[in-house]
Amino acid sequence: MSAPATTEAKPAAPAAAPAPPLPSDKIKIKVDGREIEVPKMMPNWQGKMEPTTMLQACQLAAHEVPHYCYHPKLPVAGNCRMCLVEFGTPQMGPDRKPVLNEDGSPKIAKSVLPYEPGTPRGAIACATPISPGMEIYPNSPATKQMREAVLESLLINHPLDCPICDQAGECKLQEYSVEHGQAQSRFVEAKVHKPKAVDLGPRIVLDDERCILCTRCIRFTKDIAGDDALGIVNRGSYNTIAAWAEGKFDNNYTLNTVDICPVGALTSKDFRFQMRVWFMKETKSLCTSCGTGCNIIVGSREEKVYRYEPRQNDAVNSMWMCDSGRLNYKWIGRTDRLQKCGMRIAERGMLEVAWPTALKAVSAKLASAPTGSVAVIASARQTTEELFLLAKLAKRFNALTDSVARNGEGDKLLVNADKNPNSNGARLTGIAGPQLGVNLAKIADGIRSGSIRTLIVFGEDVTKHGIGADLLAKLDTLIVSDILPNATTAAAHFVLPGCAHVEKRGTFVNVKGRVQKFMKAVEAPGDARPEWEFLHELVHNVTGQNGFSTIEGLFNQMAREVPGFAGLEWAKLGDTGVTVQI
Repeated sequence: MSAPATTEAKPAAPAAAPAPPLPSDKIKIKVDGREIEVPKMMPNWQGKMEPTTMLQACQLAAHEVPHYCYHPKLPVAGNCRMCLVEFGTPQMGPDRKPVLNEDGSPKIAKSVLPYEPGTPRGAIACATPISPGMEIYPNSPATKQMREAVLESLLINHPLDCPICDQAGECKLQEYSVEHGQAQSRFVEAKVHKPKAVDLGPRIVLDDERCILCTRCIRFTKDIAGDDALGIVNRGSYNTIAAWAEGKFDNNYTLNTVDICPVGALTSKDFRFQMRVWFMKETKSLCTSCGTGCNIIVGSREEKVYRYEPRQNDAVNSMWMCDSGRLNYKWIGRTDRLQKCGMRIAERGMLEVAWPTALKAVSAKLASAPTGSVAVIASARQTTEELFLLAKLAKRFNALTDSVARNGEGDKLLVNADKNPNSNGARLTGIAGPQLGVNLAKIADGIRSGSIRTLIVFGEDVTKHGIGADLLAKLDTLIVSDILPNATTAAAHFVLPGCAHVEKRGTFVNVKGRVQKFMKAVEAPGDARPEWEFLHELVHNVTGQNGFSTIEGLFNQMAREVPGFAGLEWAKLGDTGVTVQI
């Protein structure tokens, strides 16, 4: 009998490698059926770490959840209900272990409850934290039904005055009504009427009928501005926003409530009925009212500035700006702006001349000035690039230089006591020392003694800072560049019209050493030119140094030559800037 055939045993298949463990700071969830990993904790409105919410998770998954009361920089209120979403969590058995499907995946218990067929019960995404295995359905039929119901409720008493509303074009109620609302209204009763055009304070008008009671303005005023001036009065459908006393909504940050109001309830008296927002051009820029350097958006049309709004930069101003800085733009459109170059002729007085004539004459005067006979006073409101060029000009003459210090009151939020936007730029470029203004008296003494015969002034009325008209009259040459006429321009031998910062490009360095760029929003009036443009020509004519004729190239040249800007490039500044050592 033959031996049975033997079969060679096959080696067992290698076990699948275990999945790498999930990092302890991550949670796996599903959003609209797609599995993602999201942080377990995320910063709240104060920057403190808190459990990640459904709304934040949906944002990370590139799904917008509509909302009114939620704002990333304010405490969560959870009262508008617009962010309701359907969700599901792993179903737990009696043993407190997940119930599994046939394929081994956790069985998900959805939030649509069976005892009320077709009526979903969701969670407010702004305040509900996520949990492992959770599934969120931001676009499910149940979620859409909840959004429709919330919008229908919000629109019951809302007035139909969109054509005359200042918020039209920026209104979230308009946008969400189109995207998530119903095509027809079922409401046939008379609407509840509330006060219109309420004078809430010196800068704010309130329309109570438009208010959806999201309480953003209340939370901002109390928790950010520190002025608990607003609240809700009356009951039910007659709830309204009100100040604690008539006209007392008057802190320096009231206009931020206009920005964060999702509807047209709060409007700015300054901008009210001035311009439709969809006609305006928006330009990224900076506020120049103090050394904080708040990031702003300039709204303009047809070379006219209509408003400033804050632009988010968490390293500088978060999403806010003060009222005084926001309204500091009216002077840009003044009718008495300097618009023509001026050259003083002894027999004929001040004459208007073209730029080539003025620059040729100024260059000739400077070329013949002896070393040590020139002084430069450059405002710390000039751009860093302009200060850099002025420093190069001053170096040619071994000139005494300085900037005027501007000090005032600051606060604990955004307003800085330094009222110059570019004091650190003046220091880094060498125009000014650690303390601005210390050389002004020396310059005055030099003019008085006759050792200083030529004075170059950019952006300052030096008659207000110890160099009066009597001293200016002693000079052989007074070269002044400014935006508005003043006593110094009146005494000048040469007047070179400059630009407001919204009329040119450049950089400022704020009090914390952040180098930030701003862009051109409008054209300058008349023959006014950005100062760096004609300074580039003057430096070339007087020193022979031919730098870059574009702002990008000029900044990069400055970064190579000035140690404080080493390693920087214009392109690397981005929209929010870069911090340097000061």
